Amino acid sequence: MKKKKAKAQAKKGKQIRQVAALPFRRRPEGGVEFLLVTSRETGRFIVPKGWPMKGRSDAKAAAEEAEQEAGVTGRIGGRPIGHYRYWKRLKDAFVPITVTVFALEVEAEAEEFRESTQRVRGWVEPDQAEFLIDEPDLGTLIREARKTLEGVRAEESGG
Repeated sequence: MKKKKAKAQAKKGKQIRQVAALPFRRRPEGGVEFLLVTSRETGRFIVPKGWPMKGRSDAKAAAEEAEQEAGVTGRIGGRPIGHYRYWKRLKDAFVPITVTVFALEVEAEAEEFRESTQRVRGWVEPDQAEFLIDEPDLGTLIREARKTLEGVRAEESGG
């Protein structure tokens, strides 16, 4: 969906949605780190996200956004880890967006990728990620994802 179409949908009162990946990696000493990228328009830290793609599941579309926007590939969860809402800034309006988020365990990180000249990316501790993110709902989602992902590691190691 293009911005123009999104604005038209919002004016009609229709729900507008996007999909996102929350890229993470496990630290050898335990715990996880998250990969954030900057938005192209405002330079704020965000997670890779975009519009749903025709012919692809939401999870696959989120994985593709992560590859394009952050240069990472890996295993994406088939089920969402949560949702958050934000106001998307368009040229002459703000529209409410609901984002469905999928965890992406990063297995490879490319040095150059489609949007590498337009974005900055960085691995951060979960507490830093919550602080750097402007959207409160996304910060809460990251906090909950940390608990879940670190809990999975503890269960796998019998802890």
